[in-house]
Amino acid sequence: MMLRKMIFSVVLTLSICNVALAQDKVPTLKGKMSVSVTKGTVKCDFTLSNIPRIKDYMIFINTGMNIRYFRNTEDTYNYVYEKKYNDTLSDECFGYYFNDSTGKNKFLPQSLQISYVGRFPVMDDTMKASETGDWKGNIAFNGYSVRADGRQSGWYPVLYDVKNDKWFYELKYDIEINCNDCNTLYLNGNTPVQATMGQFHSETPVEMMLYAGEFKIFNVDGTYFLNPDITEEQMKKFGTMTNKYKNFFESKLDIPYLNKITYIQTTPVTTGNAWLFVSYPTIVNIGHGNYGMKGFFNKKTGNWLKPFIAHELAHYYFGSYAKFNSELGDMLSEGFAEFLSLQVSRELLHDSIYTAKINEKIVTLKNFQATPFSKVKKVTDYQRRDMYVYNYAPIIFTAIEKEISIDSMWVWLRSILVTKTDFTNYDFLIKTLSSTLKDDAKLQGIKERYFESDAAMDNAIETILKQPADKITEKN
Repeated sequence: MMLRKMIFSVVLTLSICNVALAQDKVPTLKGKMSVSVTKGTVKCDFTLSNIPRIKDYMIFINTGMNIRYFRNTEDTYNYVYEKKYNDTLSDECFGYYFNDSTGKNKFLPQSLQISYVGRFPVMDDTMKASETGDWKGNIAFNGYSVRADGRQSGWYPVLYDVKNDKWFYELKYDIEINCNDCNTLYLNGNTPVQATMGQFHSETPVEMMLYAGEFKIFNVDGTYFLNPDITEEQMKKFGTMTNKYKNFFESKLDIPYLNKITYIQTTPVTTGNAWLFVSYPTIVNIGHGNYGMKGFFNKKTGNWLKPFIAHELAHYYFGSYAKFNSELGDMLSEGFAEFLSLQVSRELLHDSIYTAKINEKIVTLKNFQATPFSKVKKVTDYQRRDMYVYNYAPIIFTAIEKEISIDSMWVWLRSILVTKTDFTNYDFLIKTLSSTLKDDAKLQGIKERYFESDAAMDNAIETILKQPADKITEKN
């Protein structure tokens, strides 16, 4: 969503043991990486092993990386590869694959060596930076650090199962990172180290979000803050707020919230962008000045910004604990994370914040022609993705809450999280709602009014405005 200069987007991350999608073999990545934050260079020599047996696949690597070779692990020959660009699957990466001896099918070894190098622009002069043009999947060099998520940026090889619409971006790893112009290195799944070289290892599959450069580390009550622009006392308050939101979600969903959060504050390679994203258990805040973490303590902006942290924390459940795919997957993960954020606003902040967020979404949706859930056959049917997942979907869910009660809504959310499935599509959505309601007539009414009707958005807004939120006293 874009609010003046602020764009908030989210990325989804770490899988835990109990997930909605079926589990597969977890690939393992080993090797070395060298990076320079002042030159914008990256060099990677990796071995990818324990690769699942997939007939139709792609290996995604950032388009800025130049392949030296894909080579067998016995080090005797190189694989001849093909590459394709498909912006429906990835804007940032090429998809690589190997043909078998017939040339008609794909061949995927169970392990292979991958070597590549890349060079990216270093935007260390804000006077020459563009107003916009930074985004979550960017491999971003701002002069003092490098930032790269895993799933979207593809700085390391990400395997994709085409048939099952499944991404293997959470890997076990054993990686050596070298950066001579850094004083701090961080790789998701490890504690940060103050050094120019570090060995990072994880037996738990994790999205390998990378942050390295010249910046300070703080450990406040077990929570790490990398490059913070706030005081230690404010960090303690940030940790208290985080635990408060986590405890709220745990109590409502009856699912433990594992691991402590690491917070990163960094600046974009543009002058106007600002957003947050999560690669669990790391939350990254990107922005200049009052769009940094200090903005959460600004009297004018603090309460407006706090729900964004709740949204990121909600992605532990919708995106990490349970993963989502198919044409409605993005909507489910983002829409329900935003719905949970709204509940934090209502229950833990103030009724005025909750009401303002709902009204803001309703105003934003004016003139938006939304495709009802049942008629979405491909992600392009969203028309405007941010509008659909951050505004339309939570408004639909809020209306359903008014119809079935907030208690039943929490039951439905938990059912979505714990029900195993191969595809989180429309049938899955209806199946979980049906098991929650146990009332065919009620289910049919919701389907007709909010899932199937071309007037679903107008129906939802009518329901919400007819049943305004109860007044709640301030609780923070």
